[in-house]
Amino acid sequence: MSDKDALENITNRLVELKNTSEISIDLAYSALLLNSPYLAEEVQLLHQRVESLDIDLEQLLLSCQVKGDDARGLISLIRMGIAAERISLAAAKIAQVVLRGIEPHPVLKMMIQAADETVERVSVPESSPLIGKTLKDAQLPEETGWWVLVIKRGEKWVRPKATTVVEEGDLLVASGYSDGEEDFKQVVAGGPELGSPA
Repeated sequence: MSDKDALENITNRLVELKNTSEISIDLAYSALLLNSPYLAEEVQLLHQRVESLDIDLEQLLLSCQVKGDDARGLISLIRMGIAAERISLAAAKIAQVVLRGIEPHPVLKMMIQAADETVERVSVPESSPLIGKTLKDAQLPEETGWWVLVIKRGEKWVRPKATTVVEEGDLLVASGYSDGEEDFKQVVAGGPELGSPA
């Protein structure tokens, strides 16, 4: 493997480590606040992915032929991988509260009961009018009061941006008010237009 290829692999692992650990902590808090076993289980899977990525990163870094100051640079990259893994582990521990059915602290329980929001996951079917649109153009929050937290695309989780394009088969994990849940599902599935007669 050339130095350029090795550098590209290392960069890709670090980017995925960073993104995956960030997504895992977001999902863990959502799982806890919304008492969602589905999200909690996904956090566990993300943690396993982070552990695997961290091992791959360390193996790549240890195979590099470096000397002197370059070695110090590799150590800092290894530490970045370890930090991402620790963030992911913290997220997994938060999610365990939901999976173990541990009674939440009274203050947290009051927050959960007071929340009007819920979490839903919807797969984007072939007929969805959202396919090919950016999330900005889809205007889900404006149309339904729901916003996409994360997107699962195949085995990969994507942190959505306004410019993220929706693809067929995407699994949208979204949050919003309970009374907008059916509207959200209809918009994603390509059901009747909002406000149109049934």
